[in-house]
Amino acid sequence: MKIKVGNIPEEGLEFRFSREGEKFLELLPENDERDFSLSTLEVYGSVLKVRETVSLQLKMETVIEMECGRCLELAVYPVKAEMVYTLVPSGGRVGEEDPSQSDEDLNFGYYSDDVIDLDPLVMEQVVLRVPIKPLCSDLCKGLCPRCGTNLNTGSCECRSEALDPRFSALKNFKVTK
Repeated sequence: MKIKVGNIPEEGLEFRFSREGEKFLELLPENDERDFSLSTLEVYGSVLKVRETVSLQLKMETVIEMECGRCLELAVYPVKAEMVYTLVPSGGRVGEEDPSQSDEDLNFGYYSDDVIDLDPLVMEQVVLRVPIKPLCSDLCKGLCPRCGTNLNTGSCECRSEALDPRFSALKNFKVTK
C-alpha cells in the first residue's frame, strides 16, 4: 500500500489493509532462501503529517509457519507487532546508512517522491520476527539420531546406550586415585 504524503489531511489518516502472505514474500530478493510461509497479513494504523515530517504508527497481525528445527513438523508463530516510524523527505539521499545507528534511529527513515510505500516497512518487521531456531514446542524431543523416528509421537527400538565406535577404547577406562 502506498500513501501520498500530499493527500494526508491535517487531522491525520487512518488506514487498514490485508494482503496474502505470498504477495509479501515476493518482496524478498529472488536469491534469498525462504524457509517460512505467511498467512494473510492484516495491517492497520495511522499517519500524521507535520510540515514534511510524517509520523507513522503500524500494527500488523499474521502467522509465520516453518519447519521445526528438531522434529521437522510444522511450527506456527502468531505475530502481533506494533511499530512507530518517523519519516522525512529523502532530499536525494540514496542508500545512506550508518552502521552505528541506535535503536531510536532504526525507527527513522526517508520517503521519496511524496510517496510512502508501506509494504517494505511491513516486510522488514515480518523478517525481524522470523525465529532463528524454530521449535514446534519448547518440549519438542526431536528425531532419533539413529532411525529418524519422531520422538514426540512415539518411541523407537534404538538402544540409548549405543556408543560411538571412536570412543570404544574408553569404555573400560577407570580412574584410580
